[in-house]
Amino acid sequence: MQFMPTTYRAYAVDFDGDGRRDLWHSMPDVFASAANYLASIGWEGTRGWGEEVRLPGDFDYYLAGPDVEMPIESWRDLGVTRASGAPLEGTSGRASIILPGGVEAGPALLVSSNFRVIMAWNRAFTYAVTVGHLADRIAGRGPFVTPQRGDVVGLSRADVLEMQTLLGRLGFDTGGADGVVGSRTRDAIRDFQRTAYLPADGFPTSRLLDRLRLAAAE
Repeated sequence: MQFMPTTYRAYAVDFDGDGRRDLWHSMPDVFASAANYLASIGWEGTRGWGEEVRLPGDFDYYLAGPDVEMPIESWRDLGVTRASGAPLEGTSGRASIILPGGVEAGPALLVSSNFRVIMAWNRAFTYAVTVGHLADRIAGRGPFVTPQRGDVVGLSRADVLEMQTLLGRLGFDTGGADGVVGSRTRDAIRDFQRTAYLPADGFPTSRLLDRLRLAAAE
């Protein structure tokens, strides 16, 4: 568990009652302290973090991302279902669709405000998904229905720099080439994908880099 000293002083809990807030040797203290911190930054105990969903064939991938939040009934009206094909449950609350591995490489997830709470602890996207899914598995729930594909290769920092440079050369604004895939780079990728008639998921892959190289060479 990652706790800065200031976080420890503010949120650590002596749950086992031995007079010490021991995050090194006491699992009750560890879990109670983590729960105390999460609750303090907005965790809702009556909601889950998210679930795998199935997207309709005509889904607009511009709607995928943590910044797009809509009522659950709106996602249902767009044809989004649970991974099993059953209708989404509940009518209250808002949620976002995220694609941790892009369209090509893994599941689509419907995530609640609790997912953002996890990201407030650690801003890494993969960290938040891993924590949520691990919690589900510990609770006895099954693995993702959609497998992670192993043939989709990730990008190095040099690859991202090249991708940003090529996007800029083609007229898509990434905010500058810095080797980091931020929101402006993802928006630029989406814009290119749409003009190239590709699913606009905003996800950088080696295949997309190859497409950009071809487009820039024309």
